[in-house]
Amino acid sequence: MGVRDRRQFLEAMATLGAMTTLSGTLSATSGEPAVRWPKLTGSPVLDSLHPVIEHSRDVRTHVDKLVEVAHWMAYEELPMPDYQMPFDVGKGTADEVIDFVLTADCVDTAFTDFSTHVKFQVDYAGRHWSDSDALFACMKRAMDNGIPILDGKFLAHVTRPELESIFAANIELPMLDEKMEVWHQVGSVLAEKYSGRFHSFVKSCPPRLYDNGAGIIDRMVKEFPRFNDVSPYDGATVKFYKLPQLGIWFVYSNLRKNNQFPLDDLGKMTAFADYIVPVALRLLGIVSYSPELEHAINTYQMVPRDSRQEVEIRAHCIYATALLCEEVNNIRPKDMQIIIPQIDARLWTHYHTTWWPHHLTRTIMY
Repeated sequence: MGVRDRRQFLEAMATLGAMTTLSGTLSATSGEPAVRWPKLTGSPVLDSLHPVIEHSRDVRTHVDKLVEVAHWMAYEELPMPDYQMPFDVGKGTADEVIDFVLTADCVDTAFTDFSTHVKFQVDYAGRHWSDSDALFACMKRAMDNGIPILDGKFLAHVTRPELESIFAANIELPMLDEKMEVWHQVGSVLAEKYSGRFHSFVKSCPPRLYDNGAGIIDRMVKEFPRFNDVSPYDGATVKFYKLPQLGIWFVYSNLRKNNQFPLDDLGKMTAFADYIVPVALRLLGIVSYSPELEHAINTYQMVPRDSRQEVEIRAHCIYATALLCEEVNNIRPKDMQIIIPQIDARLWTHYHTTWWPHHLTRTIMY
C-alpha cells in the first residue's frame, strides 16, 4: 500500500468511526445516562479524571463494546509480568535494580524523531535494540565503561557532550536537552537527600503507593518535579503519573518473586497513559475519536501537550482500562483476579508494533 493509498484508507476509516452509532457512549453532554465509574477507590489518578470523562468533546468510551471485549479477554491468561533486568543488571542485588530502573525511568520517553519518524536504535552485546531497550543498552554500555550513571552526583552535573557519548546510536536521543535537564534536577535531589541513589529514597518510604501523602508515588511526584505528571482541564487538575507508576511497577515486577519489594496497595495502580494503549483501545472499538482528532492523528499532526485533545486521550485510556479490568474480574474466578497493569500489559504487548498511527505529542512525561 503506497503512502497516498494508506492515507486515503486512514481517512476513510476515520470517517467510518465518526459515523458509528454512539450507543453505550459516555458523554455528559449527550443526554445519555450518568457516567458509570469504576469501583476502585483510593487512586488519586483515577479520582482526578471525573471532569474529563464527564465532559469530553473529542474522545468517547463505549461501555457496551468494552463489555463485549471483556467477555473474550477474561479467558486469556493475562499473567502478572515477570520483567527481568536486561544485561544482568543487578545480578540479584535489589538496590542496583531499583537504581537502574528509576534512573532510566526519568528519561524513558520520546524515542522517535518528531521530524523524520526514525526510531532510536543501537547495537550492543551482539544484538540490535530499539526504543526503551536501546536506552537501557546505552546505560549498561556506560556502566561497562566505568561511568557512574546511577549516581545522583554524576547526573546532577552531566554535560551534553557526555550524554551524546553515552547515548551514541543511529540518531541523537530525541529531546536530549530536556532529558539532560531532568537528570540534573533528579540528580541534585538524590545527591542532597539520598546519598545519590534511588534505593535510598525508596527505603525511606513505606511499602505503599499512596499513604496520606507519604507513599512512594506521593513522594516521587512531590520531591521530584519530573514525575509530577499532571494537566489542566476546564479549571481542574488531572493526574496521570505515568512514569512514577511505571517505574515502581517495573521494580515490583523484577523483585516480587523473592518478595524484595512488597507493596500493600498495588491494586491502586492504573494504566500507564502513553501512546500505544490508546491505539489498542481505539482499534478494539472501546474508545472513539471525533473526526477532527482522527484526522490529526492519521495525518501525523502534533497534538499539543496539555491540550484538551491530549488530556482526553490519556484520561479515557486510564478510565477505560480500569472499567475493562473490572469487567474481566466479574467473569474470572476469585483466585484468578487481575489488576489494571495486567490489562495495560496485554494491550501494550499486542499493539506496540501496529502500523496504525498514534497521537504525537512533544513531552517528557511519556
